[in-house]
Amino acid sequence: MNLEKLQAFVLSSSDYGESDRIVSLFTLEHGRLKGFARGARNSRKRFGPALETFARIDLQLNHKDGLSSLRSADVITLYSGIRGALDAIAHALYACELVDCLTPEGQSLPRLYRLLAAYLERLDSNHVDDADRRLFEINLLNILGYRPSLEGCSRCGSDFGEGGALMQEGGELVCRFCARTGKRISPSALRGLASCLATSRFGVIAFDPEALQSAGALLDESLASHSARKLKSLEFLQQACG
Repeated sequence: MNLEKLQAFVLSSSDYGESDRIVSLFTLEHGRLKGFARGARNSRKRFGPALETFARIDLQLNHKDGLSSLRSADVITLYSGIRGALDAIAHALYACELVDCLTPEGQSLPRLYRLLAAYLERLDSNHVDDADRRLFEINLLNILGYRPSLEGCSRCGSDFGEGGALMQEGGELVCRFCARTGKRISPSALRGLASCLATSRFGVIAFDPEALQSAGALLDESLASHSARKLKSLEFLQQACG
């Protein structure tokens, strides 16, 4: 096996045995993969604090299917600004768990890597708000091919217009001619989410309170439908941020 040098975010880690750790990584080069860090809990020289969740690191590993072998890791940034604020920690953990849960193993996703980097940098600069969270979510869904149709009915293709859309199970959006019931998603929410897709810059898209609530309901439903498990970080986020 060849030793590779990669850039990565630590999505999660867990102790294994008396001194080892198993780490979920989101790498620029190979997407999501799992690594085995032998002696990581005892070796400050090879790993130090580099395996902390949502750290950005340079690492060396022997890459293989299943479980790669981590040889060493160096910190690029630990995002100390995030770690000093509970609400920022909650948002960062949630973003990392979304990536961990929704991305396929071993598939490079450079756009998503850059999106996660930009979001963590935003949180690190002490900017924490729901509009940024929703921008991250809709762009993540778009990159993975999961986003709901914002432009028109998913069944007949007609424009939603000023009547908005009706949300069905799984986040499907349909018009009032194709469904009689469903949660209404407002036109302003649809426009706001479409604007989020047109930029990867955080802090530039604003939602009014009603539109933000409506957009959030759609994204929560869409993400839940594609998640294989209940996200532990979501409960923590709701508790930390109200």
